[in-house]
Amino acid sequence: MANSPARDLATSQPRRAHFGQERASPEASHIADWVVDSGDNQGMPFMIVDKVHAKVLMFNADGRLQGAAPALLGLARGDDSVPGIGERKMSSIRPEERTTPAGRFIASLDRDIHGQEMLWVDYETAISLHRVVKGKPSEQRAQRLTSVTTDDNRVSYGCINVPANFYDKVVSPAFTGTNGVVYVLPETRSAREVFGSYDAHERAPQVARQQAANPTDSSAVIRK
Repeated sequence: MANSPARDLATSQPRRAHFGQERASPEASHIADWVVDSGDNQGMPFMIVDKVHAKVLMFNADGRLQGAAPALLGLARGDDSVPGIGERKMSSIRPEERTTPAGRFIASLDRDIHGQEMLWVDYETAISLHRVVKGKPSEQRAQRLTSVTTDDNRVSYGCINVPANFYDKVVSPAFTGTNGVVYVLPETRSAREVFGSYDAHERAPQVARQQAANPTDSSAVIRK
């Protein structure tokens, strides 16, 4: 027995991410809602790295925000990595090559050469997310994380540095025993270009219009 149009419309309502009291940028909100509505995270926890606003947002598999924190990112602005950079020594990486690449990455916990836990974001380009490191004294990484501006959050070789407390209480528990998806938002292109995303709040009206035009086709769903 075919579903009624009313039931079709009811089940086509978009799903949204839950941010609680956290304020997120329009691009971060757009991607979080799209992930939840489309199921792009495939039942895994997911993280959004908002490079423009130097912020990390961690969600559980259902799209409920688990925590947010400031982040330090690659010194150079840009959304791509130089080919082969993951195999090079850090001392050979020029300032303009120190980017945090944008994209969708399957991430998992691992340990670095010193035995410290970190989250592998992209093994090929040697990009990870970890507790903020001391770095060179002149870099003042800890101070940059706590400053009120995001202008000084570009300092790393490409890896994502977050406060130790945030890593220990939010990131590590979220990825323990499971992989997850990390969405690094672009800064030179749109999120739609990088992820093929859509506006979740626009999907239901589009489905409703299509179903109204084709009332006998109860399975019609617009994908874009």
